[in-house]
Order: sequence, then structure tokens, then C-alpha cells
Amino acid sequence: MQWRCSLVQKQNRVEAVERALTILEAFTDQERSLSLVTLAERTGLYKSTILRLIGSLERFGYIVREGDGTYALGPSLWRLGNLFRHTGDMGELIRPQLTKLVGQTQETASFFIRLGNQRMCLYRLNSPKPARHHLDEGALLPIERGATGRVLLAFSGEEGAFYDDIRTKGYAFSKGERDPDVAAIALPVLDRHGVMRGAISVSALITRLTDDKVESTVELLKASCDTLRETMP
Repeated sequence: MQWRCSLVQKQNRVEAVERALTILEAFTDQERSLSLVTLAERTGLYKSTILRLIGSLERFGYIVREGDGTYALGPSLWRLGNLFRHTGDMGELIRPQLTKLVGQTQETASFFIRLGNQRMCLYRLNSPKPARHHLDEGALLPIERGATGRVLLAFSGEEGAFYDDIRTKGYAFSKGERDPDVAAIALPVLDRHGVMRGAISVSALITRLTDDKVESTVELLKASCDTLRETMP
């Protein structure tokens, strides 16, 4: 499914829709309300264009205007998110595997999906250790850095010897790519039809997830992938 989405994005692009989505993507966990000036800086769009698009987004409840004149995400996004949880949620299948991996490794386990040129942490269970790699569910990260991003690209058909090697091995191992203190190992999660549904990983401080632990960690991740392949619809 992921590679099909990538092809559609390249072949059928609606500029107005992409601009509106760019506005929605400008918000972050740290900045949940933004001024018009900040939106223009983040999106690269003219203020007049943003105001026109925001008018439509407001009418459909995707953007709300705050009392101080800034803009925030609206309740329609919550409604769609809640709808997704009831229709497209794989959490009941994936979360038990993350719990199992954390119990086996004492490190953080995550499940990522591809969103265009980014990757989103859809499900995550952090390590019980005080010093750990911490990330919140829903976080968006660059897809071109980190083990899960590499796997998502490789199994979406990314070309090049680097990605050929990942496909041959069946996993990616990254050390300090996105965060200099973090290492991660990731595998693709394929359903019984061979369609990639995401990438599952174990991540830890780089001093703990060392080369000598790669083989055993890959085997644990493979076992989780095998279970998911048999249970995913």
C-alpha cells in the first residue's frame, strides 16, 4: 500500500489541497497555535493564500481562530482521528508485540508508518530504564534518517545499493543518524499478502545497542513480524 500511495502522490497532485495540508502540518506538539506570520514562514505561502485556505479549513472545522488572533487545529481532526482508531487501528495487534520486545530487550520498541516524505511514530512503548530513548506517539520524523525510515524507504522501492543491501538483509541498523546518542534496528512489517504496513524497531542509547546485539535483536524483531503477518487482516 505504501508504494502505491507514493505513485499516486507523484501522478495526481492537487496544488490547493497540498497547500491546505501544508498549513495543517505546520503545527507541532510544542506550538499548537500559530500566528499568520509564523504560518507564512513555515509554509512558504503568501499570507493572502493562507487566509483564503484557512477560510475553507475553518468552515469544515479543521482550523479554529483563537481569541488572540492566532490559529489552532480544530475539532474535525479529532473526529477523524477517533474514526481512524475504530477503523484503521492496528494497535490491538501491534501493542502486544511492542510490550513483548520491551520485556525481552529492556529497550524502547516502536512502530512507524510512512507519511509522504516523513515517518510517524504510530505506536510506542518506552524502555523502563531511567536513561532511555523517549519519543511520543504521533511524532513526525525525517524519513531519510534512522533505521525505521531507511526500512520504509527500502521496502517502498527506493533505488540504490544502500537500499538494495537493506532489502537483502531484511533489516536496517542505524547509529546516531537522527540523534547522535541513539541506535536502532528496524524491520518491515508485511501482511500475509506481502504489503508493507509499517516498520517495527528497537531503539536504545548507542552505548547499549551495540554491534554484538544486532543479531539477537533482529531475531526478536523477526518473531514479532512473523506473528503480525499471520494476524493482520
